[in-house]
Amino acid sequence: MLDPVFIAARLAAHAPRSIADRGLRPSAVLVPLFVRQGVDTLLFTRRTRHLNHHRGEISFPGGAWSAGDADLCATALRETEEEMGIAAADVRILGRLDDFISVHGYHVVPFVGSFPWPYPYRVNREEIDEVIEVPLEALRDPDIWHKENWKHRGRLHPVHFYTVGEHEIWGLTAAILRQFLKRLFD
Repeated sequence: MLDPVFIAARLAAHAPRSIADRGLRPSAVLVPLFVRQGVDTLLFTRRTRHLNHHRGEISFPGGAWSAGDADLCATALRETEEEMGIAAADVRILGRLDDFISVHGYHVVPFVGSFPWPYPYRVNREEIDEVIEVPLEALRDPDIWHKENWKHRGRLHPVHFYTVGEHEIWGLTAAILRQFLKRLFD
């Protein structure tokens, strides 16, 4: 079991790379970590199939910045509460990762936070189809990860994939996950 102080120190050891404003829509996600019966675990969600973007995909809770959000950390916490019912007051922010740009024109800032378990989720079924909890150790298995180069708008981009049982985590979520694992364990 990882100590939250250790995680925060590992994240703080790398200054997060910020991306200058390029007119993209600001957004944030939370990489939610909890300890279940002594096992460090990450929370993912599968988005419903009727949403406009990323329908049916596995993601971290998060979304676009709103005018009522004090900052992007507040965005990540608000979206997590809206999607999963995890109260912002129950999340301990441990740090952040590099900024990312999504293919849909979002400037995404990932924050890492922990919350207590067990937790009485209140899942928003309009947005979330499935809650997926994966032990951190399982995500460290090099056999479940691979990278492909995909062409988008005339350029090749690396696309990361993690296959965990029947679940495939890919794209931006997998890239954020990859960076999180490297920051913790490299």
